[in-house]
Amino acid sequence: MQSSALFPPVAEFANDLLKGIAEKLSAERKELLLQLVDYIHHQLQESGEVHLNFICTHNSRRSHISQIWAAAGAQHFKLSGVYTYSGGTEATAFQPRAIAAMERAGFQISTDHSEVENPVYSVRFSTIGEGTKAWSKRFDDAANPRENFAAIMTCSDADQNCPWVPGTDKRIPLTFEDPKVADGTPAEAVRYDQAVREIGRELLWVMREVALRPF
Repeated sequence: MQSSALFPPVAEFANDLLKGIAEKLSAERKELLLQLVDYIHHQLQESGEVHLNFICTHNSRRSHISQIWAAAGAQHFKLSGVYTYSGGTEATAFQPRAIAAMERAGFQISTDHSEVENPVYSVRFSTIGEGTKAWSKRFDDAANPRENFAAIMTCSDADQNCPWVPGTDKRIPLTFEDPKVADGTPAEAVRYDQAVREIGRELLWVMREVALRPF
């Protein structure tokens, strides 16, 4: 495996996720993921940059996990010009259970404002750059792109209730199961870890496929 700028625990986790991935993706899922591969490759080839906004209802779990994994995957496969964002149909907060699961995968997540309702978190996963910022916001927040971006719908509720995302030039319904169903149960940590692995596996595969294409 090529050397990675990711923190060693994150790189090890990422490499483990990619083992045997061809057998873990159905033909239908791979076809959907290839839409994202095609979009990213085309944008990087045409303009040298691509903007990806991962959208879920509350911007609290799946959309944040997706935003962070997409950024880490681009870093892992040395793809420059990949910018990732997340948003919801409403704002709440980055869920502490999701944060804990990402930390178990090796990501370093911190905030100086834990007492506020919707803290801004610093997320680091690499020896290069400052990482990314994560907080809950609407998909059309000023921090997110207004045009020339892909809207990746990470939950079916947002996909159904947000039929039109202004400014997007590509919309992909890449939905994942909500780990929230296990909140407060003995299976809580396991279910969140599964979500981190599932989302990570697919977005890492996407970035690897982009990197394998000629530019």
